[in-house]
Amino acid sequence: MGCRTAQLQKVLHECGRITFTLADVASITSLPAASAPSLIRHAITRGIVSGMQSGLVPVSSEHDRATEFVGNSYVIARQLATNSDYFMSNVSAMELHRMVKQPQFVIFTSTTRGLRSRTINDLEFGVILVRDEDSFRATAYWVSKQERVKVSDPERTVIDGMHLSAYCGGITEVAKGLRMRRHDMEPGRLIDYALRLQNGAVARRRGYLLDIYQLAAPGELDRLRLIVTVTYTVLA
Repeated sequence: MGCRTAQLQKVLHECGRITFTLADVASITSLPAASAPSLIRHAITRGIVSGMQSGLVPVSSEHDRATEFVGNSYVIARQLATNSDYFMSNVSAMELHRMVKQPQFVIFTSTTRGLRSRTINDLEFGVILVRDEDSFRATAYWVSKQERVKVSDPERTVIDGMHLSAYCGGITEVAKGLRMRRHDMEPGRLIDYALRLQNGAVARRRGYLLDIYQLAAPGELDRLRLIVTVTYTVLA
């Protein structure tokens, strides 16, 4: 490893950083800005760092090669969504809110831009496109002592699971997650979100689970019936 690459890695490690930009390279190593890309290309070729996009790369100071290291996957997902309104969603949000028990190997990010899904060091970063008006109820969540990301709140996470259950392991896993955190859920907010999305299938599934777990008063469930038609929706 060259002295400038070692210097870069040392400084970033001391600062607790797992990503950096080309501007950081120039600032830390005192290299001219035009020379920073060359240093990074050599570091990627040698497996010291892994390329992402827009000049962002994860850093490893505890592994011999960056190909064996991903870093904090949620921070990397946040960086991949740079310049987009985003939030961690679906099963990834369920994991952050402790609504699943199994480790997850796909990180889902909902964004308002058509970003492509990526795989970095065998970890998949999936992207779910949402409309601007549907990008609501994201809250800051600390994923390390230095870094935080935006994640859908627990109620919005359940609603997204009702809508796109395939990104949560199926409707059964969503139901399990709701049951695990049922004492922390606000039934009125669950219904508000379902109504805001104006999706009849979500309303049916939401009403069914609220009724099964006895989380909502009959009057609250009547609000969901306003957008439910006489057709049938498969629960699973």
